[in-house]
Amino acid sequence: MNKKERPDGESGVDMERNHRGRHAPSERELLILVAVSLVTLWITAFVLHGSAGLVRKYGDNDAYLKVTSAILRWDFNRLDVQHFMGYPYCIALISRVLHLPAAVALWLVAVVSAFVSTWLVARLFGTTVAGYFAFTNFSWLQAAFVGGSEPLAMALGLGALAAFRRDRIFLAASLGSLAVTVRPLMIFILVGIGLVLLVRKQFADFLIALGTGLAIGTLYVLPLAIYLGDLLQTVHSYTRRDYGGAGIAGPHGQLFGWPFHGIVAGTIAYPAPWTNLVLSFFWIGLVLAGVAMMFSRRFREYAQSHANEAIFCGLYLFATFSYDYLIWARSNFIRFAIPALPFVFYALLPFLPKDRRILWVLSIVSAVLAMFSVVGVRNVMGHG
Repeated sequence: MNKKERPDGESGVDMERNHRGRHAPSERELLILVAVSLVTLWITAFVLHGSAGLVRKYGDNDAYLKVTSAILRWDFNRLDVQHFMGYPYCIALISRVLHLPAAVALWLVAVVSAFVSTWLVARLFGTTVAGYFAFTNFSWLQAAFVGGSEPLAMALGLGALAAFRRDRIFLAASLGSLAVTVRPLMIFILVGIGLVLLVRKQFADFLIALGTGLAIGTLYVLPLAIYLGDLLQTVHSYTRRDYGGAGIAGPHGQLFGWPFHGIVAGTIAYPAPWTNLVLSFFWIGLVLAGVAMMFSRRFREYAQSHANEAIFCGLYLFATFSYDYLIWARSNFIRFAIPALPFVFYALLPFLPKDRRILWVLSIVSAVLAMFSVVGVRNVMGHG
């Protein structure tokens, strides 16, 4: 397919046109809603908790800050790397350039990335899809406004998709490669780009993308090889710990297995409160409903126009449903599914209410509930 035959890659407004109500928000209003959600979440936090100390305590933030400290000192001795280091590298950069404490830089990177991600979803899929993406998932709101790697990975990954729509191959490959250093499964963005370029017989562009990915990957693993003695340290960090599955899938379990095995076996092996089960299986059901709608004529036409995005979505969802660490497969599905949610909501768009007032309600109510969840988890752990 030559350039004249390809979709022009304009914003998601065109794709949404036939399904979007006249009351759907503008991109400007959508970003205002994100700001309202941010303020609501932190007002709730100060009412319930009384301090901003939640940032360091939430999720994996403390681990990210330890790596950030090592990067700022460039001293990796005795450092236990548990996650990919793209997020700490970005935190360290912002901390150094803006002269901010690392915890503040961590929070700032997450918040700015959340705004960028929401805007990019709106550009790619329309504002209705972006609104449901931004305001329905508690794990996304927590990572976006308290801190987490998902917003940065999404901003980089969506930026890569937007750049590829405009035939900016080097930029797309650069952003996609940087996204992989934050969350490893974003590698499927590069797989989609590479396969499409090969099918189009754009071999020069394929070599540009491949070279860009290899260069960024080499720069990422070089310090690991020099200072930690293992250039795949952040890959091995996912397989050296027991996350549930010992005695079921090897001495430490296995990262991926048969689809749904980890979800089903993990639910049986690790009992959870019924409220957690309802929430988890609601999202599993919602994503599966979106997958079913991906076989509709409308979504297939989109997939033909943007095959690299469909490849990313398909491979990412397959990996998510095949995640086999029993302790996390079901309980963290809500977080794992985040990169696929724009595609899921786009597939479900004909069934989504389009009235902007619904998004206003969601932006406030979901933020309150998301912070209640964070403070509740902290209080339980504090009394453990």
